[in-house]
Amino acid sequence: MSLAKIKGSEYPLEAIFDGHFFFSIPLFQRPYAWTTEQAEELLDDFLDSLDNEDESNSYFLGSIVVIKEDNPLKPEAQVVDGQQRLMTLTILISVLRYLLRKSGNIDYADSLTNRIYKKADVIAKKPATYLLALRREEQFFQEYVQNDAQNGENIKQLMELTNTKNDSQKNIKDNAKLFFNKLEAKSELELKRLVDFMFLQCFMIVVSTPDSDSAFRIFSILNDRGLNLSHTDKLKSELIGEIHETKQQDAAALWESKEDQLGRDAFGDLFYHIRMIKHPEKLRKDILKEFRQFVIDPIADPIKVIQEIIKYATVYDDIRNEAYESSNGAEDINKKLSWLNKIDNKDWLPPAIHYMSLNKNPKELNHFLTDLDRLATGLMICRADVNKRIKRYGRILKTITDDQDLYETTSPLQLTPEERNEIVVRLDGDLYLESKFRLYVLLRLNDALLEEGVKFNFSRVTIEHVLPQELPKGGIWEEWFSESIHIKYVHKLGNLILLTGPKNKGNDEFKEKQTKYLSPKYGIISFPLSMQAIKETEWTKDVIDRRQREQIEKLKAIWRL
Repeated sequence: MSLAKIKGSEYPLEAIFDGHFFFSIPLFQRPYAWTTEQAEELLDDFLDSLDNEDESNSYFLGSIVVIKEDNPLKPEAQVVDGQQRLMTLTILISVLRYLLRKSGNIDYADSLTNRIYKKADVIAKKPATYLLALRREEQFFQEYVQNDAQNGENIKQLMELTNTKNDSQKNIKDNAKLFFNKLEAKSELELKRLVDFMFLQCFMIVVSTPDSDSAFRIFSILNDRGLNLSHTDKLKSELIGEIHETKQQDAAALWESKEDQLGRDAFGDLFYHIRMIKHPEKLRKDILKEFRQFVIDPIADPIKVIQEIIKYATVYDDIRNEAYESSNGAEDINKKLSWLNKIDNKDWLPPAIHYMSLNKNPKELNHFLTDLDRLATGLMICRADVNKRIKRYGRILKTITDDQDLYETTSPLQLTPEERNEIVVRLDGDLYLESKFRLYVLLRLNDALLEEGVKFNFSRVTIEHVLPQELPKGGIWEEWFSESIHIKYVHKLGNLILLTGPKNKGNDEFKEKQTKYLSPKYGIISFPLSMQAIKETEWTKDVIDRRQREQIEKLKAIWRL
């Protein structure tokens, strides 16, 4: 590869958007990911520079990298780096076009349309062309941003959309709305000054090469202003770049469909889980290096790698949404997934994804998830640190891969006698002080008391002490509890109930609490755990002791302790 093939030139935005370049976004590019934070920074930089007293000042927008033939008659340029800026600038141009047309300046509005769209040229034999052609969200972007339908009302319709299909469409809409809100109050003269400044005094460097290898090498170095590429963006670029051109579009569409389905953040997390499945040890290097080493290199076929990613993504989506489907047993399995998703860490996910990807029958899967739920809950209650968790789940992954017995007593999936004892000790202690898992334990206990088939979903659940946290002076509480006994019992499991209403911070007498909790705003009817407490005729240490024993025994039965 010769460095002589690489050219870099500075252009004002006027030259970028005058038809000298017809930009296209290749299939391997990430979705549009600039949020209002990056868009607002761009516009504020324009406005701050514009307000500078030095009228000769200019603004530098950074570099973009394109694959383009060194031929002025062939303006087609494939964008390797710079998509986010070019799309954001196009959205800004569209908003400015709409506002200037509203103000009555048709000439400026039409000129801005010419920076988005070129009409057909019969002499040059050029068809009508958008200056920026997308490969994903193309129809959406054309309909709401690039087109000039109904005197620009399409951009207004974009801002009024109540639903968008994915993060990319949402970012397009949000950024358009941001630009509109920040510019709507400006006068026609101010808008014209901004347009003139943008196109004549704002510059970009275009680095171009006809060689894709050169472009990707530059791409890995240059990322000045844009949102940093994620590991998924880079891996996508590498993998799809290695596939034959005839199959790139299908591979990219498959990748993007799963990325949209999961969402960008969750899709990025998936690669850590896959790496763990393939190499069940703690991450030692960065995710890119280890994903290449333990996933891509052993498979040695980019299409098969993508198929593997899609397989795991499908399972991951079922786990996250508790959407496992089967003709029998699906409800129990999804209930197990629901509890697993409430665990305070995600280290259990690689074993779950791996086992579910093996297409086990529902009975086998339910058995595995029951014990995985038990282990994950136990490690959470014992406050196992991340290194201990990763080591434990790594051993489970190896046991699955080696097709060994997961249910024998020495299997890493099973709790040891020492772990079971520690769990019981923690549950029997001052549970309320265990802020990381107290609500989870109470919800599990309450769920076990519900009638079969009954479900409740609460937007808010609070934990209430029946015996108040501060022992009131005088009254029934002081008759039932001394200071030393109060300290011993106040934070115990047997003294805690669940409410859906506001947390009661008063020190009401027990009878007053009973009356108050039965009011609809506390939602106590949803919690059999709490209803049992309300039915007590008194609330002494003997009552708390009895409830403590009963509830600990119930939890021991749930988790086979």
